[in-house]
Amino acid sequence: MALKLNVNGRDVEADVAPDTPLLWVLRDHLGLTGTKFGCGGSYCGACTVHVNGSPVRSCQLPVSGAADVPITTIEALEAAHPELLEVWVKNNVAQCGYCQSGQLMSAAALLDGNASPTDADIDTAMAGNLCRCGTYVRIRAAIHEAAAQRTGGNAS
Repeated sequence: MALKLNVNGRDVEADVAPDTPLLWVLRDHLGLTGTKFGCGGSYCGACTVHVNGSPVRSCQLPVSGAADVPITTIEALEAAHPELLEVWVKNNVAQCGYCQSGQLMSAAALLDGNASPTDADIDTAMAGNLCRCGTYVRIRAAIHEAAAQRTGGNAS
């Protein structure tokens, strides 16, 4: 069954079963391998993408649940959030890097909805995005810095 999707602003079709997880459609059928498989159970956040503007775990979302709504993956993040990628590198957030696409997608969704997040806002928005290297302090600092760049203020 061919499903119509809008991925990163591009209309595409995927000839897959409607219950196929969105993660596998993105990776295996569309070649967008920036979204990572971590746990397969929606626990780690490595597979986070935006569906209709909200962060979702693509490993558990059937592709039919994402048909006909905008899907944004890590591959399109630079255009929407160049400051986020810049501060991620500047703050040496990534170590092994495996979780980073999910971390970045969750951070972008937070900044889209909250221009000046507090530590508590960041902790809430990033909960469920696991980093086995433990770079949570750097992630929080980078998010504050990106928010400051976007608003013209100072990083907290």
